[in-house]
Amino acid sequence: MKHFTSVHDLDNLDEALKLALELKKDPYQYQSLGKNKTLLLVFFNSSLRTRLSTQKAGLNLGMNVIVFDINEGGWKLETELGVIMDGDKPEHIREAVPVIGKYCDIIGVRSFAKFENRDDDYQEKIIQQFIDYAGVPVVSMEAATRHPLQSFADLITIEEHKTKARPKVVMTWAPHPRALPQAVPNSFVEWMRETDYELVVTHPEGYELAPEFMGDLKPEYDQMKAFEGADFIYAKSWASYSDYGKVLSQDRNWTVSDRQMAVTNNAKFMHCLPVRRNMIVADSVIDSANSIVVPEAENRLFSAQAVLKMMLDQMK
Repeated sequence: MKHFTSVHDLDNLDEALKLALELKKDPYQYQSLGKNKTLLLVFFNSSLRTRLSTQKAGLNLGMNVIVFDINEGGWKLETELGVIMDGDKPEHIREAVPVIGKYCDIIGVRSFAKFENRDDDYQEKIIQQFIDYAGVPVVSMEAATRHPLQSFADLITIEEHKTKARPKVVMTWAPHPRALPQAVPNSFVEWMRETDYELVVTHPEGYELAPEFMGDLKPEYDQMKAFEGADFIYAKSWASYSDYGKVLSQDRNWTVSDRQMAVTNNAKFMHCLPVRRNMIVADSVIDSANSIVVPEAENRLFSAQAVLKMMLDQMK
């Protein structure tokens, strides 16, 4: 695994899952593996769980870890080729990335969709330039179209909490005051389709995800019908893909509440966090015994550590 940007970069998903669960039992067993190796985490966007979990994952493996906020501690970067750089961006990503690569052994990158141009976002222009120019392995800590470390953690969490071999997993859209990227739902669907779970995606019309992620999976527009008999409910807001970056609805009837959860199979509630209470989910649901958002967030550490461990193994 040279780079990690999606589930397809894993050689074997089952083996990766076993490794993550092994690391959870004994996080420090491979500390010698990362000795004298440096992990450099580059953030174009804000973070709490991603920043802390990936940094701790590197430390657990014995790595040196450098955290770099592009927009706070560095020059503003121009990312387009062929532009006349007479604006407020004094450095080009084409020079910055190879330099960053000289200071480390693995780079983690977090860069959200800009919602300026769908083609640019879905071509992953930022993280792809890191892959092209860095000269070292690159890990996606969320890009424009995917959040693979989150989805890996989601898989770990479902495996730990499922009570039957083939649970029904429902991803539901929920209202939000701002336009949010499709990275988390895209990635969640992509990872869940690699399992044998029963997967249902529910959202209002106009919020259909890109065909490359949905494949032959058809959305269910009736949220209550989607929730019937569900074992896991994963709530997330996202902006429209077809009317790119637009908020088409703020219908509070889609907020996950006791009303919807009542028709499930005593479902566990999941969310990647941060979550807007009483917009995405009611207090009564996220504070209930069936809410597993904190264990889900804890598993971000072990999804990241498993990925880094696999990369370090290739450097021996």
